[in-house]
This record gives sequence, structure tokens and C-alpha cells, in this order.
Amino acid sequence: MFSKTDPAPPPAATPARAPNPNAGKSVLASDLRISGDITSTGSVEVFGEIDGNLTARNLLIGTEGSVKGTLSAETIEVKGTLDGRVSTQSFTLRGSAKVEADVNYTSLVIESGAQIEGRFTRPKT
Repeated sequence: MFSKTDPAPPPAATPARAPNPNAGKSVLASDLRISGDITSTGSVEVFGEIDGNLTARNLLIGTEGSVKGTLSAETIEVKGTLDGRVSTQSFTLRGSAKVEADVNYTSLVIESGAQIEGRFTRPKT
């Protein structure tokens, strides 16, 4: 007469995508020219020219590298040319760096010889 039926189980929720701790390193060679946005959960090394926004866990702009756009990464090291906006925890400018940017950072290192122009902002703790 009366029977107990279990309702259908709720659909499984799609898990949020967490950063991949095993993400690799992407190297953009000196003969490479990219116009567009780049996103990586790992490290990116730029030796070519990028015109666009770049998001990664770690970013290195090599001495012959050039980036024009908005950068967002936990750590950014610049040896080459950068023109744009930066949001990072650790920002390092090597002696060969040429930077024109508005930078939001937590930690900053500037080597002698680096050429910089822009606004540097550190959040108050």
C-alpha cells in the first residue's frame, strides 16, 4: 500500500578549479610574437614579444623579452622591457630592465641600472 521511495540524489556540484600545483613551465621563445591574452596556472618565461594581458603563477621577462599589457602573477621578474600595469606579490627589476608601468606590489627589489617610470603602490598592512 504505502511504500517509501528515496528521492533522486541531487546532482553532483562541479568542483571549483584550484590552481594546479603540478603545472609546468611555458617558455615563449625569442622568435615568437603574440597579440592576445595568455593565462597559465604555472610559470611563464617570455623571451619574445607579447602584446596583451598575461596571467600566471610566476612570470619572467628575459633580457630580450618585451611585454605590453596588464600582468598578474604571484612573482614577476623583469630583465627586459615592460609597458603596462602590474599586480603582484613580489616584483623584481634586474639591472637590464626597462619598465614603464603602474605597479601594485607587496615586495619590491630594484637592481642598480634598472630604468623605471610609473607609479608603484604597496597595499597598507
